[in-house]
Amino acid sequence: MTEKEKAAAGMLYDANNDPTLLAEMAASGEKCFALNSLPPSKAAERKAAIRALLGRTGDNFEIRSPFYCDYGYNIEIGENFFMNVNCVILDGAKVTFGDNVFIAPGCGFYTAGHPLDAAQRNLGLEYARPIRIGSNVWIGGNVIVLPGVTIGDNCVIGAGSVVTKDIPSGVVAAGNPCRIMKKI
Repeated sequence: MTEKEKAAAGMLYDANNDPTLLAEMAASGEKCFALNSLPPSKAAERKAAIRALLGRTGDNFEIRSPFYCDYGYNIEIGENFFMNVNCVILDGAKVTFGDNVFIAPGCGFYTAGHPLDAAQRNLGLEYARPIRIGSNVWIGGNVIVLPGVTIGDNCVIGAGSVVTKDIPSGVVAAGNPCRIMKKI
């Protein structure tokens, strides 16, 4: 089983020493650099660069620079997607966003995690768990979404939240750790 197959299966894998994954991360880094070098006035070129980087896009979307991701091909965005500046997606596993998702500056979506065992961690092993964001979701500034989290449809996640567990549809949630504040 390859390291990429292990990652897709949710197993511990080595992204730090595997030539295939290192090459894919380098290619994504080049694409992110090219995207981040394009001025806002080059909207059509920016869209083309984003489409070349991500696994799936809708027709109407905007990702403002700077933006960074590990691989790109594991990221899928729906229609009317907006991501503001300084966002990072560590996409060792799938990261999917529904339609009408709005993401404020400084957010991070991290599928990657590391073993608690220091010996495994020191070998460069990690795991990846998918992140799913529903439709009609607003994510406030500097929110962090951790591995394996699902945020349901029609949610608002308050600024500065650290989302460690699933959030059901139709709620306002905030805090560290993020918790439901009220139903919408």
